Amino acid sequence: MSEDRTPPSLEDLEARLRKARGESEAQAPGEGQEKKPSTGLAMAFRIGSELVAGLIVGVGIGLLLDKWLDTSPWFLVAFFFLGAVAGMWNVYRTARGLGLAAGFRPAPGKDGEKDKKG
Repeated sequence: MSEDRTPPSLEDLEARLRKARGESEAQAPGEGQEKKPSTGLAMAFRIGSELVAGLIVGVGIGLLLDKWLDTSPWFLVAFFFLGAVAGMWNVYRTARGLGLAAGFRPAPGKDGEKDKKG
């Protein structure tokens, strides 16, 4: 008995994976990978919402902590600034295109990075 052979179900799976990878690589570069807003107005709304969301979350957390710990207005002030910094960080990531993919690194295969295939 030879245990070097893979079961037929794994061979079938591997063939289907190869086929799917080939079809995805045949797409035009950037198609379905990077979705940038098509207009300047869309980018402006996204940047505005990133800033406002950071401030709302920061102020909300600050108010809740102040109410819970009875330390008014210290947590409100601290989390207002933290929310503002978080909003600006999100705007920076959006403007640089880093917020379009999961995580902070570019997707594999872009910008000279090679896919790690074993």
